[in-house]
Amino acid sequence: MKQETADNSGFDVVDSALMMKVFYGFAVLAILSVAISLGGRWFGQTIAMAGYTDEVAPREIVIGNDVISAPANMIRFEKARRDGIAGRLDLYLRWPEMDGYSEAARPAFNNLDGHKRIVFLSLEPRMMTRDMSGRLAPIYSELTVKPGVPGPEGMTLFGFTENSGYLNEVLAVAARNGEPPFVARCLSGTEAEESLAPCERDVFVGKDLSLTYRFPRELLGEWRALDRAVIAKANAMLHVK
Repeated sequence: MKQETADNSGFDVVDSALMMKVFYGFAVLAILSVAISLGGRWFGQTIAMAGYTDEVAPREIVIGNDVISAPANMIRFEKARRDGIAGRLDLYLRWPEMDGYSEAARPAFNNLDGHKRIVFLSLEPRMMTRDMSGRLAPIYSELTVKPGVPGPEGMTLFGFTENSGYLNEVLAVAARNGEPPFVARCLSGTEAEESLAPCERDVFVGKDLSLTYRFPRELLGEWRALDRAVIAKANAMLHVK
């Protein structure tokens, strides 16, 4: 009888130890399951965002004597989404809303609807004494083939000479009353079809900045509204030190 009690006590100890191991095993599995679930959600969100952010809090970036206050969701590169001094700032906007990335804007930013609508902006210190409009008479006019061909909305498109250095590009020029002409360079041919923003124009803004913006060739027909909107947006983000 005593032997039987001793044996049962041994079984109780073994069973208790086994149950504790099973309990801890399930606890560890539960923790791992939660961690994997949370990690999967975070990783999935990271993939879905694809480097974008929908945060609209402004970042204050100083370039030379100019201060730019730009919403984080308009800043193109993640490492640039911080306050501080920089040599250049790259932005992107949805046309015609002129806003940054958001869930509603995701199809446009990922070009899911087949309509090219993203405009890319770069702000950096001025390296030349004239912007693109100012370079038309002394430089571009000497490098283009005359006459040009009619383009959209009163625009004329000029090809470049073989030795100009602008292979597979055309110059888009449109006169404006009381203002310098609108001037932009656009890729042509296959390169233009494969690019999201094959047209480029630069203007001076702020105190010492050059603004270069690139846009889809499909927007050449909206050049008046586009130029006004881009420059207005840049000026709205600028604060001279």
